[in-house]
Amino acid sequence: MKPKVLLLSLAVTAALTACQKDAPAPAADAGHSAAPTAMELPPTSAFAIADLDTSVDACADLDAFVNGKWLAANPVPSDRTTWGSFEMLDERSEVASRNIAEAAAADANASGVAKLVGDFYATGMDEAAINAAGLAPIQPILDRIDAIASPADVAQYLRDEFAAGRGEVFHFFGDADFKDSSTVIAYAYQGGLSLPEKGYYTEDGKDGAYKKIREAYVAHVSRQLQNAGVAKEDADRQAADVLAFETRLAEASISRVDMRDPNNQYHFVSLADADKGAKNFKWSEFFASQGVTLDGFSLSQPKFFAEFDKMLADVPVEQWKAYLRIQAIDGMAPYLADTFANERFDFFSKELRGQKEQKPRWKRVLDATEGNVGEALGQIYVKQYFPAESKAAMEKLVDNLRASLKSRLEQLDWMSDETKARAVEKWDSFMPKIGYPDKWRSWDGLATSREGYAQNILAAAKFNRDFEIGKIGKPVDRTEWGMSPQTVNAYYNPSQNEIVFPAAILQPPFFDPKADPALNYGGIGAVIGHEMLHGYDDQGSQFDAKGNFANWWQDSDRKGFEARTARLVQQFDDYESIDGLHVKGQLTLGENIADLGGLTVAHDAMMKALADAGTDPAQEIDGYTQDQRFFINWATVWRRNYTPDEMKVRLNTDPHAPAKFRAIGAPSNMPAFAQAFQCEPGDAMVRDGDKRVVIW
Repeated sequence: MKPKVLLLSLAVTAALTACQKDAPAPAADAGHSAAPTAMELPPTSAFAIADLDTSVDACADLDAFVNGKWLAANPVPSDRTTWGSFEMLDERSEVASRNIAEAAAADANASGVAKLVGDFYATGMDEAAINAAGLAPIQPILDRIDAIASPADVAQYLRDEFAAGRGEVFHFFGDADFKDSSTVIAYAYQGGLSLPEKGYYTEDGKDGAYKKIREAYVAHVSRQLQNAGVAKEDADRQAADVLAFETRLAEASISRVDMRDPNNQYHFVSLADADKGAKNFKWSEFFASQGVTLDGFSLSQPKFFAEFDKMLADVPVEQWKAYLRIQAIDGMAPYLADTFANERFDFFSKELRGQKEQKPRWKRVLDATEGNVGEALGQIYVKQYFPAESKAAMEKLVDNLRASLKSRLEQLDWMSDETKARAVEKWDSFMPKIGYPDKWRSWDGLATSREGYAQNILAAAKFNRDFEIGKIGKPVDRTEWGMSPQTVNAYYNPSQNEIVFPAAILQPPFFDPKADPALNYGGIGAVIGHEMLHGYDDQGSQFDAKGNFANWWQDSDRKGFEARTARLVQQFDDYESIDGLHVKGQLTLGENIADLGGLTVAHDAMMKALADAGTDPAQEIDGYTQDQRFFINWATVWRRNYTPDEMKVRLNTDPHAPAKFRAIGAPSNMPAFAQAFQCEPGDAMVRDGDKRVVIW
């Protein structure tokens, strides 16, 4: 599995949250018709004047003014843990994808990408066959685990698992070299934890919350092992062993906050030196088993891998087997019989995140299709659901935002001319990608069928692994995308200095070709600005115009930047979210820098566009000026409800601040907002003096 170590996305949507991609369970809509009728796409969460709560002063709380009524009327559905603008677009994308998948599944003669989609969907919807198969699809894997008798057997099993596209304990993948972004190298990366973050293992948490989660996790592991035929007494013992095993990994892991430092994501070593430091897991043997020939790679977190190597020798084989057994079962549970799928859901989604019930089967099967052959589905999606005029309009908006950003960079009063020149050089090399790839990925060689859901999942895992590992040692393909077109999100990739906007996000409230400029600049314009500004956030600013991890700053400028960002850290540290828990300003710093800079750049671009068109910004629509509608739509984008448990998990793991604080955080630092709503010093939405944060 390849972790997104560099992709800096706009938001973590419900569709992309790993623990929410849970398993099939009985549902009334199981099955598909021979001649499916396309479903009508649900509405978007577009800005509506009736949503505004005029009893709230925008200068006191922009989020409550814009979203309070909507949030009160739209609680989180029982099959989700969040609900808002992103999720409504996600629903729309899912229905579109279902229409595609239903048609492909009903076509016995489907070929190419349609066959892949149809095979995944048809087998995933065959609930009876999945339940009848029970544990059989992964029984060969479990038999391999049962046969392990020595540390050498454990090492061999791990090598075989990675070659099959699964892999446990750590991550292994190919990605651009931090020091030479034109070439793909191999990365070994910490992993192996089932709970959201190392603190869940090493701390008790507020009011003992983490301790209770650990206890619930042990109970889950025991139940899941019993589902697989392990006697209760043995299952209880193995579950305790699993927690102890993962706790040791956690203690050697780097925290999410510290992982924001690129230095903690990259540590290049020669293969020979890596072997010298590994007594029990020879990296040369591992690479040979993966078919990879190279002289060096990034052993990204040395402390973690040193501990992993020790564990091969001093952790009893039976404890290793318990860990590998639950990893195999839980990892495949979403594609197995209901007994396993429901148990996984009950802990990871219900217990941990507060999701009351599973999504209907068709959505979960689409999640799996997306995760395994997402671009194949996307190839059909863009033909049916993405109008060409949207791409053309986006290209113009991107150009306008680029011009606005360049102007701000050139006029910075806190940065030296030398560093400014390098900042503009980076600006000049931005590569925007809009809608969908110019070149589609080839799926030649992936053999799927209507024989079994888990079998298709396993085949795709192997195929995708071979595709990713096959890149190592070759030039980076800059035409590739990190998200499918039907994903409601956007991202910036520092190693390629690219900003990417999938087709599915180019809808209201983000983008509407028929809307007035204020709504589009406050929506997708701010998103464009956000992704561009990731190139200058605390992480992205450490990569140069070519995408290399290299310092392009004068020392005094870097110190000035860090002093300014420290004030933004403090601003978000001060926000209290739920049950006395605060936002983590350092964890969310990159997104908050991107929000503030992106919204500022988008406002500049809007004002220039209005001036060029001869439009008076004070002209009102529905009683609000263009300035006001700009900020209103920005807040509309960030309307979102959470279950309490989901909120607590995100406060610890999500590099994005809760939506409410994103709605108010950036505008409160902008004089343009105060001017638009005639706010005064002392109002909650006006940060002035030393409290006001100005960066880009």
